[in-house]
This record gives sequence, structure tokens and C-alpha cells, in this order.
Amino acid sequence: MTTMWGDSAYYGLDAEFDPDWFLTREQKELRRELIEVCHKVLRPNAIECDKTNAYPRANVEALAKLRLLAAIVPKEFGGRGENHVGLTMIAETIARYGCPSTALIYMMHMVAVAGLVYRAKGNSEIESLLSRIDSEALIGTASYTDPETGGHFWYPKMSGAKRVEDGWHVHKKAAWTTSSGYADWYISQTTSPDFDGNYGNLSVFLFYKNEVRGSAGKWDAMGMHGNQSGPVEIDTVVPLNRIVGWPGDGAMSNDEAIDPLAMLMYAGSYNGLGLACIDVAKRHVTRKAHVQYGRRVADYPTIQDTFGRAIMDGQASRLYAYSVAKALDDATDGGRWDIYYEDPKAMPRAEYALWCFKAKFISTRFCFEVSDKMLQACGGRGYMRDLELERLVRDSKAGWIMAPSNEVTAQLIGKWGLFGAEAVDWWNQKVDEPVLMNELGKLDDAGKQRIIQKLTAEIQTKKAAAE
Repeated sequence: MTTMWGDSAYYGLDAEFDPDWFLTREQKELRRELIEVCHKVLRPNAIECDKTNAYPRANVEALAKLRLLAAIVPKEFGGRGENHVGLTMIAETIARYGCPSTALIYMMHMVAVAGLVYRAKGNSEIESLLSRIDSEALIGTASYTDPETGGHFWYPKMSGAKRVEDGWHVHKKAAWTTSSGYADWYISQTTSPDFDGNYGNLSVFLFYKNEVRGSAGKWDAMGMHGNQSGPVEIDTVVPLNRIVGWPGDGAMSNDEAIDPLAMLMYAGSYNGLGLACIDVAKRHVTRKAHVQYGRRVADYPTIQDTFGRAIMDGQASRLYAYSVAKALDDATDGGRWDIYYEDPKAMPRAEYALWCFKAKFISTRFCFEVSDKMLQACGGRGYMRDLELERLVRDSKAGWIMAPSNEVTAQLIGKWGLFGAEAVDWWNQKVDEPVLMNELGKLDDAGKQRIIQKLTAEIQTKKAAAE
């Protein structure tokens, strides 16, 4: 099957390179429709938004018309009920053929949607919002990062919530939030109302635009210009039904809804962006000729080697992402979310956390590296805006450092592999006694006595407060 780009065949990699055995007939047709929308709307807006830093609202509305803002929303609430494989394809297609900034906006929207559908049943506020997402083009986002904890987004130091007469008084500061000031609704995670120092005790809340102080128009970055990421601050009282789940449900929400969807959407988005780099570079090297040798750039063996390696790296990353998505589908009877309505403590997606985090690293590394290779293959022309590669190269760098950064991710996987899952210690609760005893051994008697006095005072203060 030939991929069409308007009235012509697409100039990038042929469709024979797409692992279509993962997709249903309906998903292939959806991809065709989405590519057409990318050609008409998303790609032209991507170029314009990169020049002006404008938020690509028209792209969001175009996705809503395809009923993609509610892609994973169960059909009982008016959504598509799309599975993980389909969602991976959608993210990849938006980034590859359309707009990388829109892909990230869509990614964070779907992460937020996952947080809602995970605990939707019986909450009239959430059910109502989910039913209107596509018809009203209501874009959402997840605001989870913290100014003090960087890439460890699951550690909200500067947050909190308490029960008040009118509902929940929530305060939250987020360092980075996609669609900051532009989203119609937000979900955010804070420490729970009964927080006692255990940062695994988390709660999730739903907010609307007028309840959030975003930073619209302040995004000034190397790339992803339409993304409009920035700080968010929340200090408001919301009704009781704005809690997503129940107090203390946040850690389960992370493991079962937020993390699997986020990592999978990373993989789809950055695999798509890496493929876009290959596509536009292919267009250049197959057309550009060196007349003195009578050869196109693509005729040189070194260029063929570069593309061969890039294509194989991309295929490996895509196959990994789609296979993880398929595993998640198999574990959830085709990507269902109503399984939690019968068993709120079910955790089938969390069993694949290790594989999902690896998908984020593999895809963003592929994208980061292939963009440089394609720039080198195109030479000086690659720097020119009209080739479009220059924009993609800048956009490609964001994934590596987005939370959890690739350094944080690799360290998590390494520790997990060496010492087991329990060693990851998500909320810094386990004492490293060998290091502690080694450091204490450096103290003289007076130094040890100071430590004893300090710890004794802390224990007495806590005891007095408890009494």
C-alpha cells in the first residue's frame, strides 16, 4: 500500500517499512485519515507555530473532529475505546506526518485522560467531562512535575491538599506542564490530605482552566515551539467530586494509568519524530545531485550505510514499542478501562512498568541520535528552514530530558536489574546503611555526640507534637 501525501505518493520511507501486522483494518483506515489531516492542517500549522510560538489550537480541533481526544475513553462515555496499539500508532502518525509539538500536547492530554478513565465510574463530574472532550475539543494536560525534584516527577515536594468545608483545598507548584495556560482542564497530583511525611501517599485532583495559574505565551525554547510548556501554580478549593479516585490513590494511579500511558506515548511520539527526520532527509538525498560526479547524494555508499543503520534503529524501537503496547492490550482484554470498576485494585498494566520505562529511553535515544545523522547526511542544506529538517532536529532533543530524563530512566533500569524492583525506592524511604555507617565512622566522638543530640531533639519534638 502506498502512503499518499495529498495527491502524490509520500516522499519518505515506503509503507512496506511499517509494522502493520500490529494494526487492525480499522486502525489502518484511521491512520490514512489522520495522515490526510496532517497534510492539510497539522503540518502547515507546525511550520507556522515554530515561527511564531503560537499554540496549535487548530490542530487540537482537527484531532477532535477525528474523535481522537477521547481515543481511549470507553464507548459508554462516548469515546472510541481505542487500545494501546492504536494509541501508539496515533502518536507516531501525528509526530511523523504532522506536528511534533502537537504530538506532545496530545501525549500529555492522553496521559491526563488515562488518569480520569482509571477512576471515572460513579464520578458524575469526570463522566460528564469525558463525554464532552471531542464534541467541545477540550484539551487536557497532566501537571505532575515539581520545582524541587526535577526529573523525578512522582515526588511532589511543593504540594498538598486538605479537607475543608467546601471540598478540597489544593496547593501545587509544577515546574513544567505542557499546554500551560492553554489547556481546558488539568489533572495534578499532590501529597494527600492525611500526609505524614510518606511521599508515596498521593492524591489526584481535577481542575478547570479558571482554577489554574498557567504561563501562557512564556514558552521560549530551542524547539517544540507550539508545545507551550511552563510552570503551573494551583491554590484553590474544589468540590469533593474533583478528587480522582480517593485520598491516597495517587501511587496506584501512577503505576497503573499515568506511567504506562506516558511511556508508551513517549515511544510513539519520538519514534514518529525520528522517522520524520529520515523521511525529509531521504527526500533531499534522492533529489540532490553532484553534477561533477554524475551522482545523487543517495548514490554514495556512505549515505546508504547511514540510512540503513538509521532505518534499522528506528524499526527496532518501533517494534519494541508496538510489542509492549500489544502486551498491555493482552493484559487488559484489548485496552479496557472498565476492569477497574469491578476491581479497583487490579494492576495488570503496572506489571509492565519495567518495559514501559525502557520504551521511553529507547525511542528518545533513537530520535536524538538519528536527527544528527540525518543532518550530517544532508550537509549544509540541512540547516536551511525550507528543508524542514532543521525544525525537526531542534524538536528531537526534548525527549531525552523530559521527565523522567534518560539519565534518571537508565539509572532506574540499572538499579532494578542489579538489585530487583524493591531497590528502586521511588520515594527515598530506604536507608543506605553501609553509606550511613561509613560517614558516621569519619566523625570523632564530639561529632557523633552532636548527631545524637540532634536526632534526640527531633524524636522529642515529634513525640510532643503527637501528644
